[in-house]
Amino acid sequence: MPNIQAIAAYRYNLAQVGSLSNVIAPPYDVIDENLQAELYAKHPNNVVRLILNKQTAEDNEQNNRYTRSARELKNWKDQGVLVQENHPAIYVYHQIYEVGGQKYTRKGFMCGCEAVPFGEGMVFPHELTMSGPKMDRLMLTTACKMNFSQIFGLYPDVDNKTQNILEEAIIGQTPLEATDHLGVIHRMWVVTDSATIGNVVREMGPKPIFIADGHHRYETACNYRKQIRQTGALTKDHPANNVLMVCIAMDDPGLIVLPTHRLFRNVPAFSQAEIMEKLGDSFRITTIGEGAETAHKAWGLIETRNNQATMALYSGKDGKWSLIQQTESGREKMAKIAQDHHPEWQNLGVAILHRLVVDTLLGLAGHDKPKYVHQVEEVVEGIQNPKEDFPLAALVMPATVGQIQELSMLHERMPAKSTYFYPKLITGFVFNPLE
Repeated sequence: MPNIQAIAAYRYNLAQVGSLSNVIAPPYDVIDENLQAELYAKHPNNVVRLILNKQTAEDNEQNNRYTRSARELKNWKDQGVLVQENHPAIYVYHQIYEVGGQKYTRKGFMCGCEAVPFGEGMVFPHELTMSGPKMDRLMLTTACKMNFSQIFGLYPDVDNKTQNILEEAIIGQTPLEATDHLGVIHRMWVVTDSATIGNVVREMGPKPIFIADGHHRYETACNYRKQIRQTGALTKDHPANNVLMVCIAMDDPGLIVLPTHRLFRNVPAFSQAEIMEKLGDSFRITTIGEGAETAHKAWGLIETRNNQATMALYSGKDGKWSLIQQTESGREKMAKIAQDHHPEWQNLGVAILHRLVVDTLLGLAGHDKPKYVHQVEEVVEGIQNPKEDFPLAALVMPATVGQIQELSMLHERMPAKSTYFYPKLITGFVFNPLE
């Protein structure tokens, strides 16, 4: 069972920083240099200085981005910029956003969750992780002894009973509010009532949690807990036992999954005829049209079919878009080359694209990491950008929430960027102390 609990988090002192909108930031891994500079300039206490401090040419073991983050954190505590909650709390969290002209509200709550290694409890991953990001986050955690950003956890709750307990508890309360750089509105309510917290903990007890985003940070929390254990300092009540998590019901009406399309660089430029020859009888291929803008029509056809085995390819040599649909022969070939994976994994759109189409049939195994984008217009812009060269592009369906649950329970890991849960969770509302 996942062990969640209320936490006495640190929060920004509004009397010191003014608007929360000026001090919040998206997760570190979506902050490029331009956004980092923008956030630095926005406010001297913006959380980017903690989660992604700037590197300098003079960095050394004594003075680097991690030690500077730790010094900033200490100063902010000493100056009263950050203050700790008087009582353990669960934090109700709403995100109000728009996609395709439609408004959504995604509802969840922040809490502490016991950091149990994957395979030893009821917290399940769905994507592979890399050692580099985990080492980076472990160095930051070791220096600061704080969780700054939440793990994004999904849990099954058809009737949204758990969230409804909290929604009733905040009726009539005024939330804290911030708007991020994308225009997403973030609202938070603090719940300290022990009876309400107890009811939430009991409801969550038998439910599994599936990591939607934050795999590297979750594994880092487990590694940090192990590190503390090795020192002999880890007690039953040690804060390092827990990691900051946002829990969102899989059936929340505000939960949507966006696609992650691929733009391939440093690969051969195929014509549509060459792609047809290479794919052979594994796919039915239909010409959609020519030119970058045809990507919009291609995506419309994919959405209409709503089938993981249907995708679209852009052939850079002749500028044509092709709709490709896997055949029975293609399914048999996929089963043969992916015997190391469960059939449900073999039916995943991104798995078919990478393992069967790109690596095997097009012969591009070992290709450079593609550029990942989420909007079709970004695909169009990438193809048309004279400063870039993308000889191949692919539009592919995202994995569904149901597939995440099923494959996680099968202990399968999806290919990278199989899902994109929009919007990202914001960093800067609550920080979880680890000492």
